[in-house]
Amino acid sequence: MRRADGTLAGTARAEAGQPVPLLLVEDDPALVAMLVGLLTEEGYAVDTANDGQRGLHLALSRGYEVLLLDRGLPAIDGLDLLGRLRRSGVVTPVMVLSALGNPADRVEGLDAGAEDYLAKPFDVEELLARLRALRRRHLDAARILPVGDLRLNLDSREVSGPISSTTHEVPLSRRECDLLALLARRPSQIFSRSELLARVFPRAECEVIVDTYVHYLRRKLGRQIVSTVRGEGYRLGRRPSR
Repeated sequence: MRRADGTLAGTARAEAGQPVPLLLVEDDPALVAMLVGLLTEEGYAVDTANDGQRGLHLALSRGYEVLLLDRGLPAIDGLDLLGRLRRSGVVTPVMVLSALGNPADRVEGLDAGAEDYLAKPFDVEELLARLRALRRRHLDAARILPVGDLRLNLDSREVSGPISSTTHEVPLSRRECDLLALLARRPSQIFSRSELLARVFPRAECEVIVDTYVHYLRRKLGRQIVSTVRGEGYRLGRRPSR
């Protein structure tokens, strides 16, 4: 999509340097098709679910930076889905899209755990602007990620904490930081090598690069920092909190 000045509205891509994973849970096929095209052009990598059950499965099993959630969904109502995610520890920011747009409905959605609420029909430029604002607020609040008893600073790309008897701060490369951050945001999730390749190394073609960077992290931070799940992939290692 192009703005009035002719520039591409790719703020999300420009900020992140790679597609931003987003889950859209919506049962209106026409709206889904429109939003997928719009959001893809804006720089998001969009997964879709047309009912609450599928949306719950995807949100619990994959790492997203933002969720777009309809209220009136088959199988599981949107606010019920949101409540289940929050009770499961999913802190991904959520914007609710709903035809229910009076103040009481908006309050109900925000009280259920949504960070923003936009009534249908909506202006697409407002939707995109709200998504950008939502991501900025979330990222500003999540620049330090816990990694067991360690801390990952996303700005300086440094890991600090009891790494060894003599080392308490370790710098990471950009890709090492991206890989560790993805694992740390969903510490109980097992990521396949193909998913890590797509999310952290989108320009690479061979999955061996994932194994290489896991090796780099283990060499710098200890073998326990990333766990191998045989036949499935990798997840964050189990370091004791102190």
